Amino acid sequence: MATNAIAVPAPRGLSFGYYANLFRKEVQYEFVKMLRTKAFSLSVIGFPVMFYLLFGTSNRHNMFARYLMPSYSCMGVVSACLFGIGMGIAMERAYGWLELKQASPMPRLAYLGAKVITCAAFALVIVAALLTLGITLGGVSLTAFEALKLAGVILAGSIPFTAMGLLVALLVPPNAGPGVINLIYLPMSFASGFWMPVTYLPHWLKVITPALPTYHLAQIALHIFGYAEPGSRLLPHWEALAGFTLLMVGAAWMIFTRSEAKA
Repeated sequence: MATNAIAVPAPRGLSFGYYANLFRKEVQYEFVKMLRTKAFSLSVIGFPVMFYLLFGTSNRHNMFARYLMPSYSCMGVVSACLFGIGMGIAMERAYGWLELKQASPMPRLAYLGAKVITCAAFALVIVAALLTLGITLGGVSLTAFEALKLAGVILAGSIPFTAMGLLVALLVPPNAGPGVINLIYLPMSFASGFWMPVTYLPHWLKVITPALPTYHLAQIALHIFGYAEPGSRLLPHWEALAGFTLLMVGAAWMIFTRSEAKA
């Protein structure tokens, strides 16, 4: 008996709009998740704001209020990236959520990109909060161009530290994550001029400071407000951050590919 053949059209490639919508939803869900995680959102946003209220607004119209705006903005973006990427992916790896994401058809770029954009968004919230406090309570005067330049530097600065957070997530056990990240984050912040100008640090710390990526980010941000170290040029700081980013991405890629090969 003859049977009728049914022609099935070949599947069409997924459109750009499909991937754009997928990426948008992943960013939205990641941001809402991090915002609802009080241990992350309150600490990442709250600490720079609290410290600025304590140290930056104690004496109105003082130099320190202006200095702490860019330095605490750098502290905020480093904190958001290390805890948001490093701690976030480490916990998802422990609970098996990362394996589920790897097995799903969702592009890896959407998964990582959503986390990067979320961390950058939190960093911009911190910058906006510090600028508002500086102008209203600290008596700081600045131009709109300075504010935009600071926001741009912080956005660019999120790239190397998200790469660092990714490497930390692949190396650090989830239960030890907060302690290890604080051991990395707090000394780097202090030694890089986030809390006080580098000139006031002990001599032995000044020797170590130029090797820290946080120092180079701080110098770029402080340069906007005229507080960078004398003779400091911007290009070497950008080059140092670019080299650090490549080093972190390369190390994370090697570890990730080896872990996939063993699986």
